[in-house]
Amino acid sequence: QLGRENCALVGGHTSEGAELAMGLSVTGAVHPDKVLRKGPLRVGHVLVLTKPLGTGTVMAADMRYSAKGNWLAACLRSMLQSNASAARVLSSVCSAGDGNKEGMLCSGCTDVTGFGLLGHLLEMIQCSEDDTSRLEADSKSGLSSKCSVELILNDIPLLPGAAECVKNGILSSLQPQNIRCARAIGNATAGNGHATYPLLFDPQTSGGLLAAVAPSVADECIAALKAAGYLSASVIGRVV
Repeated sequence: QLGRENCALVGGHTSEGAELAMGLSVTGAVHPDKVLRKGPLRVGHVLVLTKPLGTGTVMAADMRYSAKGNWLAACLRSMLQSNASAARVLSSVCSAGDGNKEGMLCSGCTDVTGFGLLGHLLEMIQCSEDDTSRLEADSKSGLSSKCSVELILNDIPLLPGAAECVKNGILSSLQPQNIRCARAIGNATAGNGHATYPLLFDPQTSGGLLAAVAPSVADECIAALKAAGYLSASVIGRVV
């Protein structure tokens, strides 16, 4: 997998423990004009998610011998899919015309990993106007206050089996820690009965990218991501 991205594995050390574990530290370089930062988010931009959610709960189910084979296969395929091509798509689409001057085309981008979708989205909000921003989550749409983000739960892509695992009470051991972010949701009662709601807190292993892009390039961005192999890429909300 590293070779596919022209990445060299160098150095390392050995440690002992009760369980098999492996960790990597990544060092790289990027041109200053091509950096996609977490924020500040621009009001009116839409949120694009490149990969489906659910690696945490599906892997938890596998540890309990409760995951179906096709669930696990889809989960592993998603985790093995590099974000490199998605990053190149976002960089390319958002560099069109006059480029991404002052975040006009892409005002924020991050990867979705251990803090879950909500945790990483909150980091993007905190990079924006102020730390009192509120997050609105609704199964369809909803009103939101200034400096907020609105999620459309029906449009958030999920891995096969993820919703069923959550319904059966199978959650990652990190889920309780991530649920603390729920206090930032302004209308939790409108969304907490939705099947996708618990997966906002699901910790991801090798999750996708989350980007805030201008509506004018959203369709082009989704089409390019799907052409690059990110078949679940979707617009999941907006900055309002």
